[in-house]
Amino acid sequence: MINPRYYHTASLLTDGKVLVAGGEYVVDYLANAELYDPSTESWTKTGNMRTARSYHTASILANGAVLIAGGATTDPIETSELYDPSTRLWIMTGSMKHARHHHTASVLQNEKVLVVGGFNDDDVSTAELYEPLTGLWTMTGSMKDARQMHTASVLANGKVLVAGGRSNNVALRSAELYNPSTGSWTMVSSMKDVRYSHTASVLTDGKVLVVGGTSDNDFLSSVESYDSSTDLWTRIANLNVKRRWHTISVLTNEKVLVVGGSGGSPFLNSAELYDSSIK
Repeated sequence: MINPRYYHTASLLTDGKVLVAGGEYVVDYLANAELYDPSTESWTKTGNMRTARSYHTASILANGAVLIAGGATTDPIETSELYDPSTRLWIMTGSMKHARHHHTASVLQNEKVLVVGGFNDDDVSTAELYEPLTGLWTMTGSMKDARQMHTASVLANGKVLVAGGRSNNVALRSAELYNPSTGSWTMVSSMKDVRYSHTASVLTDGKVLVVGGTSDNDFLSSVESYDSSTDLWTRIANLNVKRRWHTISVLTNEKVLVVGGSGGSPFLNSAELYDSSIK
């Protein structure tokens, strides 16, 4: 990249380029953004965000625009903005009802964006919806448990599974489902392990794979999967290395790639593959 950064977002655009936006570097909060072009393997600067921010979310909308929501500098942020890949410019859009960071954002099947939880002086249970047609946010049902550093996964049936996280400085085992048709939350079976700063991905068979993270007193190598048809969590083979703050990608060959993260000090450069086709 042109600018070193962390706590940023990276978004795969419809033209195949990757937009990296915001984050931090040393003592600076960043508003700058850049594009990676895989055809030339090169980075170029693009327009700056209107607001510097880190710990924000980035969502690809149906029209190809990128919605950046929330985050923090010295204080939590409630503003959101849109990146237009055709003009490479940013415009402000509606502000969320509540400032938050360490939240999640999920694009629903109805094309709205669901923002859930996070932190704003305290752990947050509220959720809100962004309507791309109007650029406005509206409140929807609140979660049963306030949480930050959780995961949110959109299931094949359109519901959203929120799992784990941290509340009142305690790691959570709980999970709950959001129903977009009713705007309500339902508690489901709890995970086998408490965890936050983990990852979650929806596999080709519809199950949700939850990997690693942190408990109240240790980094985790444990892995489990959730089957929404049975409301059951099942333990999967452990990672070879305990890790949090890693990334997870479901590959086209049904394997799952887990990369980097932290297992203490120093940070990790290792990667692992899980074959989800092996039952």
